[in-house]
Amino acid sequence: MDLKEVLTRLRVLGRPEALPHMARYGIDTSNAFGVKVPDLRALAREIGRDHGLAQALWRSGVHDARLLATMIADPGRVDARAADRWARDFRSWDLCDQCCLNLYRALPSAHDLVLRWCDRDEEFVRRAAFSLIAVLAVHDKTVDDKRFVAYLTLIENASDDSRLMVRKSVNWALRQIGKRNQALNAAAIESGMRIAKRGRPARWVASDALRELRSPQVQARLRSRSAAATAPAGRSGRNRSRPESRRRPP
Repeated sequence: MDLKEVLTRLRVLGRPEALPHMARYGIDTSNAFGVKVPDLRALAREIGRDHGLAQALWRSGVHDARLLATMIADPGRVDARAADRWARDFRSWDLCDQCCLNLYRALPSAHDLVLRWCDRDEEFVRRAAFSLIAVLAVHDKTVDDKRFVAYLTLIENASDDSRLMVRKSVNWALRQIGKRNQALNAAAIESGMRIAKRGRPARWVASDALRELRSPQVQARLRSRSAAATAPAGRSGRNRSRPESRRRPP
């Protein structure tokens, strides 16, 4: 499938009537068709990995095409410099977050990108650092707690950023770290309490995160997860065999 064919497919899938609604939610619709994300994912599955096409879609500048590019790009062919080039093109929180979820988290340099971007001046590049932390906290099972404890310092430093789109990703990162396990929950709550003392912009980051991290639902889920991890092999084996659709979300 070539670029022209894909753009035609996207135009057919587009929903012009949805664009005003998307714009109200802070999405850049100046060059967009309004394709639903599930429809983009279905098209991505049809196309498969195609890095050359992904690059062409990105260069098109069409918002939906760039979202699709994050789904079909080959992580093995994206180094830190290439990731940085795409990040500089972010104009919407959804493209930033989808790129982190679909592509950047799979890069060998994913954790390095967090450090590369966490102090950047560009709004959506800085957002990407904290969106990536949030995504890695959920999906990267290979990293020990020390890495995420260190990220809490970055979160605290960025919590009073005056830009809402940055603060929202900072909040997301704090919440996802705090839902990873009981030890990180305690560390994230302590971090949230420090953030609450930093001033008005940061107080929302802290209050919203602390409300969720202290909630009975999250605490019960973490206790259950901890118990399952320490259960005898037979019992934990039964837990692992449960269908994914029946498991609690992370």
